Amino acid sequence: MTEDVRGLIRRLDGGDRLTAEEFLRLLETPDEESDALLRERAVAKRKAIYGNAVFVRGLIEISSYCKNDCLYCGIRRSNGHADRYRLSEEQILACAEEGYSLGFRTFVLQGGEDGYFTDERLVPLLRELKRRHPDCAVTLSLGERGRESFQRLYDAGADRYLLRHETATKAHYETLHPPEMSFERRMECLRQLREIGYAVGAGFMVGSPGQTAEHLAKDLAFIQEFQPEMCGIGPFIPHKDTIFAHEPPGSAELTCRLLSVIRLIKPNILLPATTALGTVHPQGREMGILAGANVVMPNLSPTDVRKKYALYDNKICIGEESAQCKDCLNARMKSIGYEVVVSRGDPADAN
Repeated sequence: MTEDVRGLIRRLDGGDRLTAEEFLRLLETPDEESDALLRERAVAKRKAIYGNAVFVRGLIEISSYCKNDCLYCGIRRSNGHADRYRLSEEQILACAEEGYSLGFRTFVLQGGEDGYFTDERLVPLLRELKRRHPDCAVTLSLGERGRESFQRLYDAGADRYLLRHETATKAHYETLHPPEMSFERRMECLRQLREIGYAVGAGFMVGSPGQTAEHLAKDLAFIQEFQPEMCGIGPFIPHKDTIFAHEPPGSAELTCRLLSVIRLIKPNILLPATTALGTVHPQGREMGILAGANVVMPNLSPTDVRKKYALYDNKICIGEESAQCKDCLNARMKSIGYEVVVSRGDPADAN
């Protein structure tokens, strides 16, 4: 580890802001010593705020229909091989009910941009979910919508919204998405969510096709500027029915290095050790927690639809019952000295 890199880590740990060029130097010089120092500093920051707590989010994948045609995604609209489904309101509420009985106090409703889920359907669903479980937080991850729609869903009880920016570089964004999708629109949606009052989650893929260290440095600079309450990052994993089918997956090690950097950028951020990280490496989620992450997301979706929500190939945990997912993650976290907790884990808890 060079003195330059050591100094950059020290500055981040002390609360300094780095430039994109400095983030680039941090990323271009990985070695075991600097990785270990980043992990050490990131874990110390997280423990000072959250202790050994790992927050669980109950993931409910409500629809595999999507109007978009993102080039990397297995549920893109032009994939004729995708096995489509959408959950009914009764099924979604039943998933939440089961999750609540297992101790979950945050539910993440995630799906493709499915026109079936209009405000007229989502607003009553959110109100009923909040009526039944007023002590729970609800996160939505349903893609881009209009500002009025974001406002209605917030007023109906949604607390958080996760909208990964995917990449902070416009030219790179355009290589991953069809022409009708706009980098500017994605960034505007994130700004609108913040203005409305959501706890906002951004995020990006690590190792996506065409990605460079410069792109990742810009992603880190964006996270530093935007200051999201949550940040979901995970390695790119190819899907067999996309044009990127034969591209290599992203690196678990680089993903963990980035998790550590993001923890130092914003010490109280909610940072998942993602399913994708656990897919590319058998101990990926443990590695993520040990790098500074503090959230895991067991799947509460009905087991008969989990394999249909295939954003990428070889996704783990598609055959486990909800209780099995939770128990497995409990055991994994205990094995590395951490405790899964049922608190909502609001970002404000750390302020």
